[in-house]
Amino acid sequence: MIQADWPAPANVHAFSTTRDGPGVSLPPFDRFNLGARCGDDPVHVAANRAALIASAGLPSSPAWLRQVHGIRVVRVDRAPAPGDGEPEADAAVTAVPGVVLAILTADCLPVLFCDRAGTEVGAAHAGWRGLAAGVLEATVAAMHSRPGELLAWIGPAAGPAHYEVGAEVRDAFVANDPGAGIAFVSTRPGHWLVDLPMLARRRLAAAGLHAVHGGTECTIADASRHFSFRRDGGTGRLATLGWL
Repeated sequence: MIQADWPAPANVHAFSTTRDGPGVSLPPFDRFNLGARCGDDPVHVAANRAALIASAGLPSSPAWLRQVHGIRVVRVDRAPAPGDGEPEADAAVTAVPGVVLAILTADCLPVLFCDRAGTEVGAAHAGWRGLAAGVLEATVAAMHSRPGELLAWIGPAAGPAHYEVGAEVRDAFVANDPGAGIAFVSTRPGHWLVDLPMLARRRLAAAGLHAVHGGTECTIADASRHFSFRRDGGTGRLATLGWL
């Protein structure tokens, strides 16, 4: 696992999984796939999720989301019980100790939040569509603390040296923020390498949150540790988790 490298309070726990954890999934989901909607055997996913709880010593089952590249944020006030469904949302916040928030990714940005006093945490899934639509700002707004009291950590995601996008992606960011063009480097006509962590930092700063850490692990570049949809197509999902 990759521990979050940020100056969070001692009671805040945060990390991202890697593909080489204690899982049982077979190729192309080998082996520690935690995503239930990417084509893997549901029995294997359930076993992997159980192994995650045991190996990481989680205080409860994670509050998984049905992620749709939107901006909806849910507040989680209790740990999920057996049989509970997964709410359709791309971010969650909680102030309840022992509630584990979880985001699934395979190139998109997983972003965790906490306040400096250690009284609440948040987690957001930010693909380029959700990032452009404002999912990070929505998560910040859903937390009780003021933006200046918050910290953020960006987990493994597609890095700026490997993530090439088309004009629709660039247009989505620069249409309302011409300065966002600094995060795009032209590669060929109509295509750019994009720095998603830079765009996330830019948008969070505009929302008043300047203490942003992480964003250095590239999922596309490291096939031994990370799942990457851009690199492999059909593949598993990493989890980024945070709790009090």
